[in-house]
Amino acid sequence: MTGPKVRIAILGINFAPEPTGIAPYTTLLASGLAARGHEVEVLTGFPHYPQWKRLDGGFRFRSDEIEDRVRVRRFGHHVPRGATAVGRALMEMSFGLQLLLARWNGPDVVLCVSPPLLAAGLSVVRARLSWRRPAIGVIVHDLYSRGVVEAAALSGLSACVAQAVESAFLRSADGIVVIHDGFAQILEEHLGVDRRRIRTIRNWNHVAPPDPAASSAFRAAHGWDSDEVVILHAGNMGTKQGLENVVAAARLASREGRRVRFVLLGDGNQRVRLEAAGAGIPTLQFLAPVTEEDFPSALGAADVLLVNERPGVAQMAVPSKLTSYFNSGKPVLAATDADGFTATEIAASGAGIRIPADRPDLLLREAVRLGTDGALAAHMGEQGRRYCATTLSTYEALERYEKWIGDLVRESRRQRSR
Repeated sequence: MTGPKVRIAILGINFAPEPTGIAPYTTLLASGLAARGHEVEVLTGFPHYPQWKRLDGGFRFRSDEIEDRVRVRRFGHHVPRGATAVGRALMEMSFGLQLLLARWNGPDVVLCVSPPLLAAGLSVVRARLSWRRPAIGVIVHDLYSRGVVEAAALSGLSACVAQAVESAFLRSADGIVVIHDGFAQILEEHLGVDRRRIRTIRNWNHVAPPDPAASSAFRAAHGWDSDEVVILHAGNMGTKQGLENVVAAARLASREGRRVRFVLLGDGNQRVRLEAAGAGIPTLQFLAPVTEEDFPSALGAADVLLVNERPGVAQMAVPSKLTSYFNSGKPVLAATDADGFTATEIAASGAGIRIPADRPDLLLREAVRLGTDGALAAHMGEQGRRYCATTLSTYEALERYEKWIGDLVRESRRQRSR
């Protein structure tokens, strides 16, 4: 611990044991701060992502437990069956209202994780009305107002309202952390946030490098032949991933008699539809999510790791899968828009190549090239690991978070003393 002990409340709907998305970062932030001597409480939901259903299958309304020296309080909330704007809004409001009414244990600082935007906004209102007046920090993983437009969830007046709400919420915070410098520019130029209150703290790699023997065993167990190129997409199967492009590439590979296999590993609200579209394609395989222990083996068993985004998805998020991809030692193929943050990361890391979104012919061609050029694949794999070590360090991220939190608390106390 580099400063005095701080009482920290972290408010976010996603937390362990959810295996992907925002949850691993919130979980490791909480446990990392607790390990440094701070008193950390997390107010979160019951696990539901990426399956979009309660993983415990139960009906508990609340729970309270200790995990890795962190008090974790869970609140039951609505889980939509589909990724509709109305369904998401109901989920966020049902979670946010419970945060609004729940008992907080006098934190010095409240960290609101966004998304969910509406729940985070209600948390800020609650914090501002608290007699202790804790410092308020917001951690932005996705740009909500940019996301509803790029994912075609909202348009016109509705999109303008979303932008106004996000702007008001962020401007009301004492400080903001973004996970990419590009987010900071958008917050300043389009949402009116004072640049001096924004800090960039990169998400870090949280997945161990693959063990070659375990990866070989994983490959054999799933029937992946040694002479076929395996292209793996791991993570959420949602709207913004645009995985119809992968189904089309697999169909093209089958028609051309290519020795390739496209594997979609994970779950999401589009999985059933994608499975129906890909039925009968021998070069396409769906796998259920694997355990945290097996995930590195799955990455190491593939020849190429794929990031796929639908056309128009460019500046709403940075795919969380990239951090684990870079540490796998495998080349990365990104099918995405040229002006997006994913393209920026691929270029900065040197760990892969980018092709345009929604071009299954190019996806197939470049996947085969990366999967058969051993020297190129090895070079890109090494570049990815180097990028992880220098830019995506867990220690460096926790150091920066701890300093940011300390600065927020000191400034809040200074303001109250006036």
